[in-house]
Formats: sequence, structure tokens, C-alpha cells
Amino acid sequence: MVEQALPSSAVDFAVGDQVFQLAADLFRVLSAPMRLRIIKSLCEHEKNVSELLVEIDTTQPNMSQHLNTLYLSGVLAKRRDGVQIYYRIADARVADLCRVVCRQVAVDAKLASA
Repeated sequence: MVEQALPSSAVDFAVGDQVFQLAADLFRVLSAPMRLRIIKSLCEHEKNVSELLVEIDTTQPNMSQHLNTLYLSGVLAKRRDGVQIYYRIADARVADLCRVVCRQVAVDAKLASA
């Protein structure tokens, strides 16, 4: 049997609902400014909670809650070293997405204030 190729718009539409839901879920995770700060900090290298708290002004319970959300969503990975847990970016594409969006927002904000 010969398969007919679907037009790309039909293929996009067929997977669209699932793709849109997954994208919305990711954007929901990234919608908290604290989580964006954490991602920015972890772009340099992996860090434990104490190191993150030196850079980001928040409480330890709040930091842990955001780290857990990012971990459960697959944005971060973690490893244990003794009693310390180190977090790192699990998918560089997410960090790249955050970088691009934040840069554009910063440029737009400068243009709007000029």
C-alpha cells in the first residue's frame, strides 16, 4: 500500500493539540520570575541550594519548592553528593529559550523607555 504524504499543515494540525499542551505546560513552569532566575544561575554550572541562595534572594523553603517544580517538569536534573544535592540544567534548549525571550524582553523594555 502506498502512503500519501499529508500536507505539512495537516501534520502540524494533527499533532498540534498535544504539542500546544506540552508547550503550555512548559511555559507555565517558566512563568515564575524566581524559576527564570534559577535557570539563569544554573546556566553557568551546577549548584547546590546554598550556592543558589547566595545569588538569589529568597528563603530556603521557597528555593526548594521552585527547584522541585523545575526538576519534576524535566527542566532540571540533580545529583546527590553526600548530604548536598546539586542541580543542573537538564535540557540546554530550555535555557536557550529563556535566554532568547529574556533578551528580547530587555530590548523591548529599553525601546519602550527611550
